[in-house]
Parts: sequence; structure tokens; C-alpha cells
Amino acid sequence: MRRLTLLRHAKSSWDDTVPRDFDRPLNAKGLKAARTMGRYMRDEALSFDHVVASPAVRVVETLDGVWEGYGRTLKPVWDRRIYLASCVNLLDVVKETPDSVQDVLMAGHNPGLEDLVLMLVPDREGDALRDSLEEKFPTAALATLEFDGPWTDLEPRSARLTRFIRPRDLDPALGPES
Repeated sequence: MRRLTLLRHAKSSWDDTVPRDFDRPLNAKGLKAARTMGRYMRDEALSFDHVVASPAVRVVETLDGVWEGYGRTLKPVWDRRIYLASCVNLLDVVKETPDSVQDVLMAGHNPGLEDLVLMLVPDREGDALRDSLEEKFPTAALATLEFDGPWTDLEPRSARLTRFIRPRDLDPALGPES
């Protein structure tokens, strides 16, 4: 069984005047959410053979915070194709994963990550995890998909969503502002 875990970057700062969207940093709430998600990953003993991520500043800073909470650093492959990619482009990146890899963490952006889950996981009545993710895949949320077969065989509706966790599920203060 293969596992693909998708991590959306944490909340970024729109107040910071940077010349390019690519360079937008996290805000304080985003940094806290990233650390919280890292602690969750540590507590759940999540491990990854391969990490691939967008090189956008907000993703780099998210992973720095995650590693702080996780307690160790994993060295991602920075792939510019993930930056603001469509679900089809993200699937192409996933399909390039070497056969020796069982567990992948991909860190990137919406709407591509959410659309990738919705494309890969069939819409079945009563699937509360998928329904929740379809409602919203918020910043710093984590989704894990499982499937059988090689990475190259990953196709629409061929995966199972086994985990969907949002920062607010771990700390209500990280939820939406009232």
C-alpha cells in the first residue's frame, strides 16, 4: 500500500508587501499552525520516504515550522511545478515518484491540493472525511490518501482518504476568526 500525504501551506501574510506572490511569508497564526501540525505528525508517528514541495516562501516556512514541531527535518525536493499547480499537474509530479518509495509528503497550494484529493477519492455517500475536505481544505490542513499499486497507476477515483486533519481540530484558536 502507498500513502500520499498532502499538506497545504499555513496561513500567509497579506499585510507583507512583497513584489511577488511567490515571496509571501507566513503570518504568526500560520507559524503556530505549522508547528501544531508538526507535533500532530510526530504524535501520530507519521513518516515519509520522500518529500516534495513547492519552493514558494510560504511553503518553505510552513515546512520549517512543521519540522520544528515534528522534531526532525526531512529534506524536500523543491519542485517549482507544484507552485499554484492544477490537480492534473500535481498528479504528474506524484506519478514520477520512484517505485522504492512507499510514503510521500507533498506540500503546496490550493486549489490544486484539494482538487487532487477530490479527483483521486471517489465521492461516496456517507464519506464524512471527503465531505469535510470538499467543504474546505484550509491552510495547514493535512490529508492522507492510500492506494494499491505503483505510483504510475494512480488514477482518478483509485485512492481512499484515510486522514483529514485541520489545525483547528487540534487547537480551536487556530480556527477561523469570528
